[in-house]
Amino acid sequence: MSAARREIPESVMRPTGLPDRPGGGLRLFAPEPDAREEADSAVSAARAMLTAGADALKQLASRLAVDFSRAVQMLAECPGTVVLSGVGKAGLIAQKLVATFCSVSLPARFLHPTDAVHGDLGAVRAGDVAMLLSNSGETAELLRLLPCLAERQVRSVAVTSRADSTLGKECAAVVAYGSVTEAGPCGLAPTTSTLVMLALGDALALLAAQARGLTPQQFGANHPGGSLGLQLRTVREAMRTGSALRLARQHETIRSMLASQSRQGRRTGAVMLVDDDGRLAGLFTDSDLVRLLEARKDDALDRPAAEVMTRGPKTAWPEQPLSEAIRLMSDHHISEIPVVDEAERPVGLLDITDLIGLGR
Repeated sequence: MSAARREIPESVMRPTGLPDRPGGGLRLFAPEPDAREEADSAVSAARAMLTAGADALKQLASRLAVDFSRAVQMLAECPGTVVLSGVGKAGLIAQKLVATFCSVSLPARFLHPTDAVHGDLGAVRAGDVAMLLSNSGETAELLRLLPCLAERQVRSVAVTSRADSTLGKECAAVVAYGSVTEAGPCGLAPTTSTLVMLALGDALALLAAQARGLTPQQFGANHPGGSLGLQLRTVREAMRTGSALRLARQHETIRSMLASQSRQGRRTGAVMLVDDDGRLAGLFTDSDLVRLLEARKDDALDRPAAEVMTRGPKTAWPEQPLSEAIRLMSDHHISEIPVVDEAERPVGLLDITDLIGLGR
């Protein structure tokens, strides 16, 4: 081979089928996909999945039959506990539904079908109602559980796609939602079916609770915490009462009123003034006192409080939702609201210092 450099033919250097770059050379790699195109594609796919779920729920609403009412009746009349069971994703939906049932005052628990036949059946009692979730209606673990439940005089409700499945035939009531197409590119992962199970379970729980006569007060007793608990609490639960109130007659002088109130109850920035019949006449606040002193109207301290009090203040009543009273205080930028009874007599006081943090 000659030591001189040999020229390599251009046909060898340039593979066929590859376009020239505008500036010369070869384009050896495919161009990066546009990020916006990828995002648009993902959004379109997600919309298709969500639409499929929404369509399945709409179709389900039109398919509900008499057995759904039978299932509601069984759950509403259950003297014991609602026992929910399922395997895999259906089991996870069952666990969520336990929380729904409990929140509407229907005692419930989750029973894993495998653990059930290894001792957990001891938690099941006659009079309980079992709610069994299976898309196919042929889940072996649930079918093995059925005779065990029957022996304990536990009636069962099936939530499944097919009423003629083994599970559907063996249960006292079957809520069948029909064939559904799972969302996603493969159409295999439990998505639409679990969405339908969840919606049906929530509907069964809420309607059974309604049949039992669930009241907002009972619901509130199960949700004392968080923003939901705040919505369901009443003014009575948060208002100051008894010795914590500052009350005075409207004809008292401001000086004597403040002197007599200085050692009573927890400190609050408002004195509720009443007329001769004990009805609320007005409100005198720390802000009213500051305004008098800033205006150098010291002589007003020896005048009746009625001359400077706020007449017709905003009020609340004991059974009013606490959230409404807090909203009233926020809208009108006030720190105290008198709480009155039917005769307009003060029975309590809401003070902003007691409510800080609740509105969150």
